[in-house]
Amino acid sequence: MSGSGTHGTTSGGLLPLTTTEEVRERRAAVAVLPIGSFEQHGAFLPLVTDTVVACTITREIAAVYPVHHLPPLTISCSQEHADWPGTVSLSAATLHTVVRDIADSLRRSGIESLILVNGHGGNYVLRNVVQESAGSGIRMALFPGSPDWDAARSRAGVETSSFSDMHAGELETSILLHAHPELVRPGYETSDCIADDRRHLLTLGMAAYTESGVIGRPSKASAEKGKALLASLVESFGEYHSLLSRPGAGSAGPEHPEVNR
Repeated sequence: MSGSGTHGTTSGGLLPLTTTEEVRERRAAVAVLPIGSFEQHGAFLPLVTDTVVACTITREIAAVYPVHHLPPLTISCSQEHADWPGTVSLSAATLHTVVRDIADSLRRSGIESLILVNGHGGNYVLRNVVQESAGSGIRMALFPGSPDWDAARSRAGVETSSFSDMHAGELETSILLHAHPELVRPGYETSDCIADDRRHLLTLGMAAYTESGVIGRPSKASAEKGKALLASLVESFGEYHSLLSRPGAGSAGPEHPEVNR
């Protein structure tokens, strides 16, 4: 299958520049919405890291599959990062409403399937949005799911476990080193922090478990791993696209994503 290619994007491929006529000609049955965040990622990654990751995954997907590539949601549920200056959050209720409004608007324009490409693990409410979409007139799925990330980690040779590699670690740093190396500042090589006992994170916030804002091993990141991670995710997306582009298909793909915060 062939998607929109790279001619239809700008800002390093993060934003689509598709025209109305191109949308009409493509007749995509599935829209893809990248959802990121605006939160601290240590001293070496920007506040927009999760948005960049979600947009990069979506860009790679849109180059292969015939999807309607939407611009990103750049602020989401980052309350656990509030102790660091610069972090901005939405309430879960607001994010839920915004995604539902987007889905309803797509349905009115003739696109009845929406896949959320989630780059931030704190967006728990997106699971409910997808769950509640059953029977609503628009089919939804959440990507990547846990099996997709597991397969990508294995293929890329990511050394840190998915649990330990929580935030600004090996995976996120690798994707940026490959796709946007200009965004990675010096210091990731010496910023490792492991905090596997995080049982009260939602109550206490990230600051109770890390001084730097990092939980993971960014020192093990590489551009080669980032490239392999993205290639694996593009392959995994095929199952989601096939499911939601079928007439009368169910409303969701594989369950519950576990993505980096």
